[in-house]
Amino acid sequence: MTGRVVELEFRPVVEDFAAALRARRSVLPSTRRQRWLLVIGVFCIAMATVTSLNKGESIPVPMIAGACAVVLLVVFMPRIQARQFQRLAQQRGVIRVTVTDVGVTVAGDDSSTSLQWTVQPRYRETADGFYMFSPEKNAANFTMLPKRGLRDPADADRLREILDAHLSRV
Repeated sequence: MTGRVVELEFRPVVEDFAAALRARRSVLPSTRRQRWLLVIGVFCIAMATVTSLNKGESIPVPMIAGACAVVLLVVFMPRIQARQFQRLAQQRGVIRVTVTDVGVTVAGDDSSTSLQWTVQPRYRETADGFYMFSPEKNAANFTMLPKRGLRDPADADRLREILDAHLSRV
């Protein structure tokens, strides 16, 4: 099965990076621990609040402020990171990606990078796109292939076939 080619062309937007970071979080083992820590933290704050109210005391303002800050940070951090990635990518202009049985080539207005399949050996598909991840535990490197960049909707099936042939789905 050689000779398969799928091409994408897109200008990265914040939503592309937000979707990529969500996909990345879903493959990280640390995400489960972070969720448990958040649940434990909310439980502790709730218990401290109930205890304070039962004693007839007011709820300490620093505790409320700290709890709100943690929740806001957890909720908005992916969006903040996505904006930072998008600002960096904006300098590259329009991104052109070619996916073949040999690997993936990503080209911007100022540079080009070719990746063999072993560099990012796993991927995840979402409604928004395909996201390739490096093999280390924290998936430090990723390549995003947003579906909106495909020239033809049928290319999504061809791209999935190529990725399934060379990468493991996570």
